[in-house]
Amino acid sequence: MNRSARLAAAVLALSAAPLPAQPEQRMVDGIAAVVNSNVITYGQVRELLMFRQRSLNETYQGEELKAKMKESQDAALKDLVDRQLIIDSFKEQGFSIPDYVVEDRMQNIIREDFGGDRTAFVRTLKAQGFSLSRFREIERDKIIVQAMRQRAVRSDFVISPDKVEAYYRRNIAEYSTPEEIRLSMIVLRVEEDGSGDPAAAKRAMAEEIRGKLAEGADFAGIAQMYSEDSTAEAGGDWGWIDRKTLNEELNRVAFSLQPGQLSRVVQLGDSLYIMRVEARKAAVTKPLAELREEISKKLFEEERLRLQEQWIKTLREKAYVKVY
Repeated sequence: MNRSARLAAAVLALSAAPLPAQPEQRMVDGIAAVVNSNVITYGQVRELLMFRQRSLNETYQGEELKAKMKESQDAALKDLVDRQLIIDSFKEQGFSIPDYVVEDRMQNIIREDFGGDRTAFVRTLKAQGFSLSRFREIERDKIIVQAMRQRAVRSDFVISPDKVEAYYRRNIAEYSTPEEIRLSMIVLRVEEDGSGDPAAAKRAMAEEIRGKLAEGADFAGIAQMYSEDSTAEAGGDWGWIDRKTLNEELNRVAFSLQPGQLSRVVQLGDSLYIMRVEARKAAVTKPLAELREEISKKLFEEERLRLQEQWIKTLREKAYVKVY
């Protein structure tokens, strides 16, 4: 779904739910910034936030929500300032957008998100306080910004193989899958029961269980019967794990085992462990040859965004910008 369609979809989704509460009431009105001779109001900021903050309201709460809302407000205001700088540059250079381009964008939104029902589209906009002319204005500005960004940054630059290789080396962990084992484990807990040496008794029990397993007893069945950890009902199955799952001692023992091999009884504190490795996966790193195109595209996009930001910075330096 393109950006215009997402905007319309957001309007449609919001029609069934109230707007999230804003942490700062001042956003209802007032001057948020001045760009050259243009005023950006808090109402415009709030209008933009309408399509950003609903998900924050559903994800966060309390002080964290306030912080995320403030972060979102700051980002929205920056976007509006940048947008106005770009539109001013567009006008200064005498460019124009034909009306039919904007109308085509509107028709695409109506067709893709409202099944071609223009009445439903207009009704949804009005329910959220948007007029058709205001929505058209927003879309016109977005077309201008997109066209000017593309025009300002050349797209014929090339990412060198050296840069691709350097990125690959710096981020090789991102393209690596660690060594893993499929582990089954039985855990017994030592608890004081007022009779003799409970640790010795439980240890003897663990050794007896291990003996049965070594003779071919069903591990899953024994685990369901005796294990005292959360995987007992699953037959002691821990699934695939890497070296970050267990503590250092259990890792050392578990990862020294071959598939089908049973560990000794390992005691750590008041717990006794019997482990068996069912299968192994070696660590795998994708070769650069498979990733070169993907990394090149990533670096190309990063460079394009860097050049766009550099261009925006030059517009800002030449303009009058006052943020309140």
